[in-house]
Amino acid sequence: MPGIVIIGAGQAGASLAAEARKLGYAGPITLIGDEPVAPYQRPPLSKAYLLGQVGLDRMALRATSFWGDHGINLKVGRNVTAIVREGGTVRAGAESFHYEHLVIATGSSARQLPEAQGGLLQGVYTIRNIADVDAMAAEFRPDRKFLIVGGGYIGLEAAAVGAKLGLKVTLIETAPRILQRVAAAETSNFFRELHLSNGVDIRENTGLDRLVGTGRVSGAVLSDGTELAVDFAIVGIGIMPRTQLAQEADLVIENGIRTDAHGRTSDQHIWAVGDCASFPHEGGRIRLESVGHAIHHGEVVARNILGTTQAYEAKPWFWSDQYDLKLQIAGLNAGYDRVVERTGEEGSRSIWYYRGDCLLAVDAINDARAYMVGKRILESRHTISPEYVVDAATDVKALISRAVPVSAASTVG
Repeated sequence: MPGIVIIGAGQAGASLAAEARKLGYAGPITLIGDEPVAPYQRPPLSKAYLLGQVGLDRMALRATSFWGDHGINLKVGRNVTAIVREGGTVRAGAESFHYEHLVIATGSSARQLPEAQGGLLQGVYTIRNIADVDAMAAEFRPDRKFLIVGGGYIGLEAAAVGAKLGLKVTLIETAPRILQRVAAAETSNFFRELHLSNGVDIRENTGLDRLVGTGRVSGAVLSDGTELAVDFAIVGIGIMPRTQLAQEADLVIENGIRTDAHGRTSDQHIWAVGDCASFPHEGGRIRLESVGHAIHHGEVVARNILGTTQAYEAKPWFWSDQYDLKLQIAGLNAGYDRVVERTGEEGSRSIWYYRGDCLLAVDAINDARAYMVGKRILESRHTISPEYVVDAATDVKALISRAVPVSAASTVG
């Protein structure tokens, strides 16, 4: 009997499977993952798991018995090779799975350094799954020379791990500042100083010409001609949606697998969720890469498969742990033209992004109260005057009562 077949056993696929069963779906549910382990949390990979503070058992999304107890046929270590739309079949090697509804939840993959730049040398790694981290774990020994290519959150988290374990860490970023694509200068400046104070050598406006070595990486030539000795390297230059199966099945691709507001692709029997999917948002189209999005998107699409017509409304939130600090982000800062900074207690702070008078996002550094307040204002489609935000005499919780609907605020753009 055909039922729901889900390609991808990450956070989005697992959330959809669990929600469909919770809502009373009685047909077969098959969850297919290409990794040889049950669904697990990915954020700890570049932090606590790499540090050895948590094991795979503590990262599991569900107890081992959950899948069988709820009639979810979990298939791990299976690579799906084709989607055959005519007849509704998914092929994974010699196995075939028939579907009434197919969900593509293939996630994303790390961008690789080209071979010409030394990307195939041993000792060059990316961080995307548990096998990646297991392969590099033995490299993290005191006094080894560790190069990080890319100053985004993954690179900075890896740098923090290396510094805490006593490695000699160099991080290079081709842009004028770290986090330039995702954060304001105020956030970049804070984290630059944090890493410098922990002994990380940060080189901005500096790209990689090539990694060098015979079989294994032993050095790096930077864009300014500098040569560094390198024991191993992590490449953190972004991720790409995994769309190959969808492309080969002739589904529409637009910054990921194109879906409508309900999660349905260009084939009425096929849906897409999580990192690999793009969806309508505020008159445009976006693709999000976050745990919160994966969970919420999977659950909404599960409801729509069961017959509702709920439009997915993204409520973006993200986080990053570096050293003993937690950065929490609410909202999307794209298109901001102004930022203001609020100082909290014991060194905490928050950066508030605006377009005109409209609040877009909040970066909260060790300031859970500011994060929750900002998130609540954003999710209620309200905004708050920057003058109130920077006023130290105004308690952060009082900002909620001073917030006004976005439609009542003067905006630009």
